[in-house]
Amino acid sequence: MKDIRLGNGIAAVLLVVSGSVAFADSELGANTYNQYCATCHGASGMGDGPLTEHMLINVPDLTQLAADNQGDFPLLRVMHIIDGRTGLRGHGGPMPVYGALFDEDADERAYGSVFYTHAKILSLTRYLESIQAE
Repeated sequence: MKDIRLGNGIAAVLLVVSGSVAFADSELGANTYNQYCATCHGASGMGDGPLTEHMLINVPDLTQLAADNQGDFPLLRVMHIIDGRTGLRGHGGPMPVYGALFDEDADERAYGSVFYTHAKILSLTRYLESIQAE
């Protein structure tokens, strides 16, 4: 519950400050997922992407994140994994790659680049929340 309140607080701040970025835009989240995540996690998020046969560990089923967390989607934990604050064994440690890539995309936006990066991560996280199995 605490993660939900904190996540909603972050979302509210991003909505106010980011202006032109649709922070919870499902299209942005889906496009970001397809560009950065689907090769390993699969188009459906079920861990069946085309690169899984080359992986040394099982790729997690991202549609089960809520189920694996007693029915609550772990929004803040997922955001921290995406931006690199929390490491994952399959990625050789933290995943700063995506936080850094999103920052590079934002570099051209001078003001608000930090908000753009956070908005992109939040959009991706909200997309993952939307594909959770019932």
